[in-house]
Amino acid sequence: MPDTRSRQSAATRAYAHTKSAILGGRLAGGSLVSEGEVATELGVSRTPVREAFLRLEAEGWMRLFPKKGALVVPIAPGEQHAVLDARLLVEEHAAAHVVQDPARAVRVAEEMRAVLARQRTAWAAGEDGDFARLDAELHQVLVGQGGNDLLATFYLTLQERQERMTRSSLRVMPAVGTEILEEHAVLADDLEHGDLDAFGTHLRAHFATAFGERP
Repeated sequence: MPDTRSRQSAATRAYAHTKSAILGGRLAGGSLVSEGEVATELGVSRTPVREAFLRLEAEGWMRLFPKKGALVVPIAPGEQHAVLDARLLVEEHAAAHVVQDPARAVRVAEEMRAVLARQRTAWAAGEDGDFARLDAELHQVLVGQGGNDLLATFYLTLQERQERMTRSSLRVMPAVGTEILEEHAVLADDLEHGDLDAFGTHLRAHFATAFGERP
C-alpha cells in the first residue's frame, strides 16, 4: 500500500509539473518531451511520469509516440476560434441575466474590479502567469453570477485553455496586457450601467485585442 500511494503521489506531481509547463509555455506547442526528462527533473522513476503523460493525453494536452516521447499539442486556429465563440455565448448570456437586477449588476462589476486590481499588480510585476490566471478569474466572476450552473461548469472547462491562449498572446504581443486591463475596466462599467449592447460590442473587441481573432 505505501508503494502504491507513493507512486500515485509521484504521478500527481509529474502531472501537475508537466501541465504547468504546458500552460505556462515552458513546454511550447509542437515540442517533444520524454518521460526520462521529466523523471530526472522531479527525481522520480519513469512509471509515474508515464501515468501522468497518459492522463495529459486523455485531456488533449499531449500526443504520445512510443519510443519517441510526447508531443505537446499546439493551440490550433480552430480551437482558438471555438473557445472564443463559446466564451462569447456564455458571457453574453450571463451578462443578460446579471443586468436584470441593477443591484446585482453593481455588485458583480465591483467584484470584477477587485480582480482587475490584482491583475494590474501582476502586470506591473511582470507576472504573466498570474496575469493570465486572473484574466480567466475576472470573466469567471461574471459567468458565476449568470444564473445557469450548467453553463458556469462548462465555462470552467475552458479556463485552462483560456490561460494558455492568454499567455501565448502575451509572448507574441507583449504590450497587449495594458489594453486587456483597460478593456476589462470598460466591461465592468458596461455591466454596472446595464448596457448590454455596449457590453457585447466591447466583449467582441476585447477578444480581438487579446487573441487577434473575432469569434
